Amino acid sequence: MCLARRGSGLRATLAAVVGLSEGAAGSARGGRLLRPAAPEARLLRLPGGGGAERAGWGAALRAAVAELRAGAVVAVPTDTLYGLACSASCSAALDAVYRLKGRSETKPLAVCLGRVADVYRYCHVRVPEQLLQDLLPGPVTLVMERTEELNRDLNPFTPLVGIRIPNHAFMQDLAQTFGGPLALTSANLSSQASSLRVEEFQDLWPHLSLVIDGGQIGEGQSAECRLGSTVVDLSEPGKFGIIRPGCALESTTAILQQYGLLPAHGPCL
Repeated sequence: MCLARRGSGLRATLAAVVGLSEGAAGSARGGRLLRPAAPEARLLRLPGGGGAERAGWGAALRAAVAELRAGAVVAVPTDTLYGLACSASCSAALDAVYRLKGRSETKPLAVCLGRVADVYRYCHVRVPEQLLQDLLPGPVTLVMERTEELNRDLNPFTPLVGIRIPNHAFMQDLAQTFGGPLALTSANLSSQASSLRVEEFQDLWPHLSLVIDGGQIGEGQSAECRLGSTVVDLSEPGKFGIIRPGCALESTTAILQQYGLLPAHGPCL
């Protein structure tokens, strides 16, 4: 349940909690960063960097789920970059993400799920299931036609939605334990460099409820490490379109072509 969704009063309350204004400056949604009204976000470190060492991260998992269910924004590690996550069913939390990042309201947020089986609930899938299994979990975002199960306030300007299942054990556990779709975007101000360490977005900490530190993501030396996921449009049967090359273009394209999909021409969105 989204505790911050009951009317404009609670929307304003959530904005205050994450240090946001209802004024006209800032993002296209009318927000701007202010001094935090609450203490700085809790920082919880995952043992072993959050890879496969599930033992010991129960407290971080419970804390993150509790904050997400309360309508808060949480910083999380993924298989590509650090991200900002919130409940995709909580309209106030979605609004807070846009304001916090200074992100244009015309730029969509991805949806993070815990299992491939969940994709069929939120998307009209027009590719073989084995293709999904070959790509997910992984450093890809698959764009498909959305179903009515998703919150209408999530990317209301498009009938499509990008699906992520990161190849990251903590994120998979988080999505499965949360039990619903998570909105996910990179942990940085819009137009600034993406983050591979929590220290790189430390300016955002005061405006977050929780920061999950999974250690360094990738090698961190190459610019390719900051490209984010490869974004692929699979909304047209038999075809694929590359929306963003990202960090896994070659391997992703090879898998798509193995299933006989042909490159689409022209803009995908």
